[in-house]
Amino acid sequence: MERDGAEPLILTLALDGTTFARLDGERRALFPPHLNRIPAHVTLFHHLPGERPGEILAALRAAGAGQGPEPVRVTELMPLGRGVAYRLEAPGVAALRAGLVRLWEADLTPQDRQPWRPHVTVQNKVTPEEARATLARLRARFAPWDAMAEGLRLWRYKGGPWEALAEIPFTGPAGPRP
Repeated sequence: MERDGAEPLILTLALDGTTFARLDGERRALFPPHLNRIPAHVTLFHHLPGERPGEILAALRAAGAGQGPEPVRVTELMPLGRGVAYRLEAPGVAALRAGLVRLWEADLTPQDRQPWRPHVTVQNKVTPEEARATLARLRARFAPWDAMAEGLRLWRYKGGPWEALAEIPFTGPAGPRP
């Protein structure tokens, strides 16, 4: 769904380097290589108006300046039918997202108006049998862990791959550390 011919913008969460490296490494190992066009990510919004990147970026910079790094808990593995994801808990980030929902409500797609269910998909588009085997293998060694949300990343959807547009760090007072 493009508006005025501009490809939509996607907003994701920037996780700490150690957590990102772990999740992206798993995604590279588990995702079908010919379909893995983007890094591991936590999507906050799937489709922001592509014709207004400056306005959106200004709002994100203001939000980032008022937001400190926030704790994130990687709580469990979840089946996706044809893939596997890690479920996250991030109350501080959820509050930030809720504020952005209020700001952009008129422009949001139905998907982006839905309650936020933060997760990182590390496998998708495989057979249900392969997904079940991956889920069992990952669950056998899984233990919840703590991470940090360090900022936001804005992307432009390019019909498959994403183009990185900006990284907005959280520069406000830090939230409680896990």
